[in-house]
Amino acid sequence: MQGKILIIEDVKELADLISLYLTKDGFEVRAVENAEDGFPVIEEWKPELIILDINLPGMDGFEFLQKFRRAGDTPVLIVSARDSDEDQISGLGSGADEYITKPFSPKVLVARVRAVFRRVRDFGGARENRTFSFGPFTLDYDACTLKRGEVKIPLSVTEYGCLAYLTEHVGKPMDPEAIYAGVWKNSYGDLTTVAVYIQRLRKKIEDDPARPVYIETVHGMGYRFNAGENR
Repeated sequence: MQGKILIIEDVKELADLISLYLTKDGFEVRAVENAEDGFPVIEEWKPELIILDINLPGMDGFEFLQKFRRAGDTPVLIVSARDSDEDQISGLGSGADEYITKPFSPKVLVARVRAVFRRVRDFGGARENRTFSFGPFTLDYDACTLKRGEVKIPLSVTEYGCLAYLTEHVGKPMDPEAIYAGVWKNSYGDLTTVAVYIQRLRKKIEDDPARPVYIETVHGMGYRFNAGENR
């Protein structure tokens, strides 16, 4: 078994189709038709990836994601017919790790799922108990955690990946293409995703996200991580 996946999708035919392709690829799959039913499954079954529709009866996907991300760090892949830039940015900004628009090829979806699981494995591997400190924060590369003092700061897999990538290149301007390739493990994709994740990280580590101290924008070059005297 490659991993456990929960599908939250109210169109049964589509949920069945996604389940069929993922099961053939070696994943264990469960499906629910609304967001409210997803929470107890997550608590009991502990899926390693959630595939989430946005237009759901009752609580919609954005509401689910915002509520789930208050404590949960399981990767979330949105599959939605809402294809505007605003919807995609909203989804990524709320905590999604990937966003795929309908209609889509099931084979492409499986490839994206594999990429998410590769990312989890890459960022979850041991790194000789190394840590990186900046300001009041400590990033533990082995545990894949960020703490402010003794308080753990919730990070999704992709948020952790972006922060780990930047801190491993501390002091060097990194362009969005390099960050996307290093974190998403793809050489193609929507590079605005990188900017969305930078903003999410700034909200979690900067005192004033509009005037960042740690993650600096280097115009024309990308982003540079500054650790200052606390490196």
